[in-house]
Amino acid sequence: MFFLSFIRTFVLSKHKIAMQNPSPLPSLIQSQAAVYGKRAAMLYRDDELQKWKEISWEEYARTVSRVSASLLELGVGVQENIAVFSQNMPECMFVDFGAYGIRAVTIPFYATASETQVKYMVSDAKIRYIFVGEQYQYDTAYRILKIEQSMRKLIIFDPAVEKDPQDNVSLYFDEFLALSDGKDHGEEINKLTSEVQEDDLANILYTSGTTGISKGVMLTHKMYNAAFRGHVGALPLSDKDLIMNFLPFTHVFERGWSYLCIKTGCTLAVNRRPADILQSLREVHPTCMCAVPRFWEKVYSGVQEKMNSSSPIQRRMLEDALRIGKAYNVDYKMRGLVPPLALKMRYLFYEKTVIALLLKTLGLERHNFFPTAGAAIPPIIEEFVRSAGILMITGYGLTESTATVSCDRWNKPISLGSIGRPLDGVQVKFGENDEILLKGDTITKGYYRKAEITAMAIDKEGWFHTGDAGYMKNGELFMTERIKDLFKTSNGKYIAPQMLESKFCVDRYIDQIVIIADQHKFVSALVIPEYKLLEDLAKKRGIDFSSRAELCANPQIVQFVMDRIETIQQDLASYEQVKRITLLPEPFSMERGELTNTLKVKRPVLNELYKEQIDKMYEE
Repeated sequence: MFFLSFIRTFVLSKHKIAMQNPSPLPSLIQSQAAVYGKRAAMLYRDDELQKWKEISWEEYARTVSRVSASLLELGVGVQENIAVFSQNMPECMFVDFGAYGIRAVTIPFYATASETQVKYMVSDAKIRYIFVGEQYQYDTAYRILKIEQSMRKLIIFDPAVEKDPQDNVSLYFDEFLALSDGKDHGEEINKLTSEVQEDDLANILYTSGTTGISKGVMLTHKMYNAAFRGHVGALPLSDKDLIMNFLPFTHVFERGWSYLCIKTGCTLAVNRRPADILQSLREVHPTCMCAVPRFWEKVYSGVQEKMNSSSPIQRRMLEDALRIGKAYNVDYKMRGLVPPLALKMRYLFYEKTVIALLLKTLGLERHNFFPTAGAAIPPIIEEFVRSAGILMITGYGLTESTATVSCDRWNKPISLGSIGRPLDGVQVKFGENDEILLKGDTITKGYYRKAEITAMAIDKEGWFHTGDAGYMKNGELFMTERIKDLFKTSNGKYIAPQMLESKFCVDRYIDQIVIIADQHKFVSALVIPEYKLLEDLAKKRGIDFSSRAELCANPQIVQFVMDRIETIQQDLASYEQVKRITLLPEPFSMERGELTNTLKVKRPVLNELYKEQIDKMYEE
């Protein structure tokens, strides 16, 4: 008890925690504007001026009110569905909260969604109005506008978008806002805001559909409110935090996290393009950012690459700093134990020197904490992040659970490999095959216009079946595998592909890897290598190649990657080990249908597209 009390006191002194604004989503921005006024609510990068600009809470609130009024001018009704088809932009948030104020429903589309996907969602949700971001989204949506009878108008965020010469109905965002100029909708908006019901839909989020048809998950205001309550005290978040948005607002993780930050009064820095994130981090120096494990895998690979190219003295210094960091943060602090004074002094030295320089290079020197979820976190990656003194809050959640099911508690012991402690208000139990079952106010009541699929996911007792297997230990939740993704070899052995893939992806020569095993006699893999590193390796070894395809087919190169896989998989059971690999000369792409919008692989598509390569790996 003394150790836990000490850690809790230490963390409380380090982390300031602010109260959430109690206002519901429809009136939240106006309420926060009354509190924070001219303080920055959002930052966004002006690419022309090459600088970050501020949007105050007052400006935010004014724009939200104008959005509400202009939606009414368009005739948008109570619980009508409107869509936002854009990359992350401040305008996405303006539209969300403007819609909530008049009881409308927003449906975010991924910025990379294909025409087929958009057409399906527009038809399924009977959408009349789509807000689009840049040229790609406009062009895609306009083709649908011409053929979809329900469609009425596109509203364009980016003024640089060139409209089709025949398009005489679409509006730029400024033109849309001007629709309500001189019109007094204040009383009507206040009335609609006050009439919002907890069971009103706030969003419909279409799942990425890795194995089948996309399903619209219904999220209500009640679910969001329950999620906000569940996070009270769970995270060391305050209105002093500067948040970098990295994942798409379409993703329930980023959406729920951003709303929580808004309720807390944080400033959101909106990163427009995922490829710019490292630059944005160095420019903004945020205190928090939610991310998926792949982000930290890239950071880890970058650090490893830098260590390999450093002088022997520099490499030893960083290795020793991370070793001491592991002892201090992982072996003691995470477990709620007090580190010995000698260890603490050594760590403080490295924290102020080597580790500080490392974090400053990444733009993370002002770090508070970093929520991480969305996939299994390789133990070596979690250990590395924590060794660097970064408070990684690992978690688990689904679109159907309004994001968080469980997360680490900053003031309680944390075990490597766990996915945290269940959120207050979320009930967890285990069903057949140790499947994680959920119940509570944050859990969806079903899929939009999909009664049969809803009945398959939610049983008669109201438990939502996640499809994930796990167990509980000392109050922490652990996930073992994705039941629906389990492979069964022809020898009757079960393989968990995601576990294996996360294990191999930490190697700096491997960008992506897809395990092949289902109904095959052994495990094989399709590998997307880090092409630049392989090219450098080939040049050092005098291996000639005229193309990536020739490089990836070279037996010496294939054996080099296979040897690295062999080293990583020594602790696996024989039937789990990869026996053969194929290096692919092109990365997986959404354009070919190989990846979902959240960059998850579509295994059935890969099995079909790469059938020839897969069959060759199983030839005698």
